[in-house]
Amino acid sequence: MSQKKAQEQDSNVMIKISSFIVDKRNLFFLIYIILTIFSAFSRNWVQVENSLAAYLPDTTETRRGMDLMEEEFVTYGTAKFMVSNITYEEAEELAEKIEEMDTVGMLTFENTTDHYNNFSALYDVTFAYSETDDKCLTALEDLKAYLSDYDIYVSTSLGDQSSETIASEMSIIIVLVAIIVVAVLLLTSQTWAEVPVLLLTFVSAAVLSMGTNFVFGTISFVSNSVTVVLQLALSIDYAIILCNRYKEEHASLPIRDAAIVALSKAIPEISSSSLTTIGGLIAMMFMQYGIGSDMALCLIKAILLSLMSVFLLMPGLLVVFGKMMDKTVHKNLIPKIPFVGKFAYKARFVIPPVFVVVLVVFYILQRNCPYVYGYSTLTTPILNQYQIADNMIEESFGDSNFVALIVPAGDYEKEGEMLEELDAREEVDYSVGLSNTEAMDGYMLTDKLTARQFSELLEIDYELAELLYTAYAVNDENYAKLVNGISTYSVPLIDMFMFLYDEVDEGYVTLDDDLMEDLESAHQQMSIAQDQLQGEEYSRMLVYLNLPEEGEETFAFLDEMHEIARKYYEEGTILVVGESTSQYDLCKTFSRDNTVVNVVSILAVLAVLLFTFNSAGMPVLLIIVIQGSIWINFSFPAIMKSNLFFMSYLIVSSIQMGANIDYAIVISGRFMELKDKMSKKDAIIETMNFAFPTIVTSGSMLAIAGILIGQMTSEAAIVGIGQCLGRGTLISIFIVMFILPEILLLGEKIIDKTSFTVSMPVMTQRSVGLVSINGKVRGQINGIVIGEIHGIVRGEVNAIMEMGNMEPIEESEEYLLAIDAVEPSDSEQMSEEQDLQEQEIKSAHTEQSDDSVTEARSAEQAERIEPDASEAAGKEAGHHEK
Repeated sequence: MSQKKAQEQDSNVMIKISSFIVDKRNLFFLIYIILTIFSAFSRNWVQVENSLAAYLPDTTETRRGMDLMEEEFVTYGTAKFMVSNITYEEAEELAEKIEEMDTVGMLTFENTTDHYNNFSALYDVTFAYSETDDKCLTALEDLKAYLSDYDIYVSTSLGDQSSETIASEMSIIIVLVAIIVVAVLLLTSQTWAEVPVLLLTFVSAAVLSMGTNFVFGTISFVSNSVTVVLQLALSIDYAIILCNRYKEEHASLPIRDAAIVALSKAIPEISSSSLTTIGGLIAMMFMQYGIGSDMALCLIKAILLSLMSVFLLMPGLLVVFGKMMDKTVHKNLIPKIPFVGKFAYKARFVIPPVFVVVLVVFYILQRNCPYVYGYSTLTTPILNQYQIADNMIEESFGDSNFVALIVPAGDYEKEGEMLEELDAREEVDYSVGLSNTEAMDGYMLTDKLTARQFSELLEIDYELAELLYTAYAVNDENYAKLVNGISTYSVPLIDMFMFLYDEVDEGYVTLDDDLMEDLESAHQQMSIAQDQLQGEEYSRMLVYLNLPEEGEETFAFLDEMHEIARKYYEEGTILVVGESTSQYDLCKTFSRDNTVVNVVSILAVLAVLLFTFNSAGMPVLLIIVIQGSIWINFSFPAIMKSNLFFMSYLIVSSIQMGANIDYAIVISGRFMELKDKMSKKDAIIETMNFAFPTIVTSGSMLAIAGILIGQMTSEAAIVGIGQCLGRGTLISIFIVMFILPEILLLGEKIIDKTSFTVSMPVMTQRSVGLVSINGKVRGQINGIVIGEIHGIVRGEVNAIMEMGNMEPIEESEEYLLAIDAVEPSDSEQMSEEQDLQEQEIKSAHTEQSDDSVTEARSAEQAERIEPDASEAAGKEAGHHEK
């Protein structure tokens, strides 16, 4: 099959698909209504993960430690309550009342500056329930209510407090972004009625996106928060492209046919444009850090749903709102900007070399960007109530940084020796483990006591203690240890306490009321300690550090902790888990993820550009421009010495490469189309006038969305994404508007020379008889003809087809009658016949029903539309519009 016939076949297929979509618009309206209602309910099925550490690779120490702790230990709910404006006597009395509450398992309050300072008391509360138990949240709220008459600040990780706060903040941001989007659309529109078409298209896509997130099971709080806003910014221009196409076609076609032709042309154009954005997002899926894949999948799905809404829903909306759009046409509010093109032409020899030098400088600067891997050194524009509470507590009592050290269980002596060595280090404030936690009268929980020592400690009869120890040895299958006599047999204090409580609980031992009360109190605290610090196979110890959460010194000491632990336990059985370890793991994965994301995003976008422009030079120039904007963007944190959360860089660099390069494609494609039709100066002026409305519409939405996210949320990770995205988009817009034109003017010869388009040899076609000609012709048809011809020739044709097609047709009776009716010598009669044919075509075109189109009429309409499509395809060659 020839290339021309293949193009004709593709065009016919697109026309048929577009006709079906437009004519079955009511069906698609119904489908979208059903899906929207479903999504309104299904969005509540989405599970949100609030921990960034949960997305660490399975091979990292933090992730392995978290999984092991979940299996081995019970983590009770905890909270810090700071009560301000209270005397120490009042604080001590209040501590006793709190400790008496049934829902409170343990309370730590001592007469030290760690718990009372500046007329403020700090209570470390451990609830009697696991942190995953709903009763724990109830207990937290009950304690808040009990202390409601005091000036309190609460710091806790219980519940979805951060998720609820982010959701509230993002709701406000979405409303503001929606208002700004409407304002931008009104400003850049050519008819008022096109705005509701665009908004309905996007809102439907956004609702479907939120309602289908449940297919992923669980998504991160980052994806849940910013996907909708980014979806709007990244994909609203797909709807704008189709709307502009419709308005162009409607200038010569009725509403229905204009929608069909516009959709047939827009589907390949919009699909190609979306590939660069999707290519940039795919790069995030290669990150080891799982949140990259999480966010990439959510955004790619959102973009695909936006494409689906544009292709399936919007054509019908254009038909429904078509008449209203015709009635509400207004003056174009976006001015022409010829001065930009004129400046570009004059500065074409100066700007590119200067830009290269600037890129080298900013490349060096961005390499020194101060990346961080936790929140401890980050600041946010606004603070939520929980952050305010944390800051108040930290200001009065300082902050604590601890890690959990996990080792094989069973040897309390090793644990004690190891903790003693760690406590001797200046980097360690103190440690907590069963082996160094005091139980009673100076005895530690794991100290071994004889029967006599145990009886003296609890003030019980020695005979009873002997019976307990004997029963313990029998039940523990350690009866052989009694060979030397009961007087020398010793048992860890915590084990004997727990055994005694079980014996009393089962009725084998009876104690007086005072002793029983002490036993129950001790049992509750020991149970909590044992559940949290001792599992079936592993023991857990908490090591509080005199170090910040992250930094070279902190990371180096974590390695030293492993070296110390290896003196007592085998390699591979030791795990250190905590915020510092999590950030250390993130630091290790960042260098690899950084390289992979950059390379994959560049390769993905490069592949799309190669097939778009059929040139090796053009993609390289465009990628250098956008990569340069990325380097400039991330030089700002280095210049301002402002810490940047590493994840913000990975995500924004991918989005910036995939989305912002579309702005460069719009300018480059238009310039390459016009440069051979007019002077270079006029071509660049016309290019910038054409591209400015598209860039200002899409770019302003993405920039404003990023800026609002960066200024109106209290979540540090999301703040970084918003700030970098907003700043990066503005930088990209500036570069493609004021630097890219000069680069194109200076490098257009390189682009032409690196083109790999296969040029087909121009051959003279010859045909005799009845010949159908559609396209631009140069040759002889009973005389020399140069121009565009759409008609039938009877005779000899010897011509070069510069555009379109020429092929013989059979001499049917219908065509013979049509030609015989025309006298070649009578030009007036021929003109009248042509006018009559045009009127018949228009009449048939108008009378065609919108709701019932037969297959024959669809084919006939495709034949009428096809020449226009071929002609437009030639005019649009080399042009890629976002």
